[in-house]
Amino acid sequence: MADLPRDMSDVIDSDGFRSNVGIVLMHRDEVFLGRRTGGRGWQFPQGGVRAGEAPEQALYRELDEEIGLEESHVELLGHTGDWLRYRLPSRYIRRNQHPVCIGQKQRWFLLRLKSTAAPFDFGRTAEPEFDRWRWVPYWEPVREVIYFKRPVYARALEELSPLAFPQGRPALPAWWDKVTARGGHRVASAPAH
Repeated sequence: MADLPRDMSDVIDSDGFRSNVGIVLMHRDEVFLGRRTGGRGWQFPQGGVRAGEAPEQALYRELDEEIGLEESHVELLGHTGDWLRYRLPSRYIRRNQHPVCIGQKQRWFLLRLKSTAAPFDFGRTAEPEFDRWRWVPYWEPVREVIYFKRPVYARALEELSPLAFPQGRPALPAWWDKVTARGGHRVASAPAH
C-alpha cells in the first residue's frame, strides 16, 4: 500500500494501539457478519480512524468503503463508552512499520438498518474487505471471529445489548463461557427475558 498523506494516515497512540471503529449492523434481531475476502474468516466491518477524523466520521467512511452503505441507510443507536482494546498475537505485528502497532483500540457503534433491501456493495475499494455476508444471531460473531478478537467482540456486544434489545437481551448461548474463557473474558450469564 502506498504511503498516505500525513492527514490521511491511521492514528497509532503512544502505547502502540491503532484507533479503530467497529460496526455492529442490526436487521431485526440479527447482525451483519461479513466473510473476509478469500475466505479468511468472518467478522464485523471495522477500520482505522485517520488523523483529524472523529470516530463517528470514520464509522460512516468505513461503512461506505467496506459494505457500500451510506448514513441514510442506517440509524445510529449508540456506541461503547470507552475504547475497547485487543493485542495482536506476535506473528501479526508488523515490526518494520513505524510506529509499531501492537493492537487496536476500538470504539464500537451499533446501527440498525432502515430498510430490508440493503444495497450492499463490496466493490467500493480496490481491495474489498468482504466477499460474502449473512445475518446471524446477535451473539454468534463472538464464536466466529478470529480467536484474538473474541474478548473485544464479547465486551462490545455485552455493552451494546441494552441498546439493541431494550426489552431484554437474548440469553447467552450454551457455548458462551467456553468460547469467551479462552480469550480471557468471562461474562456472567444473564437470565433470559
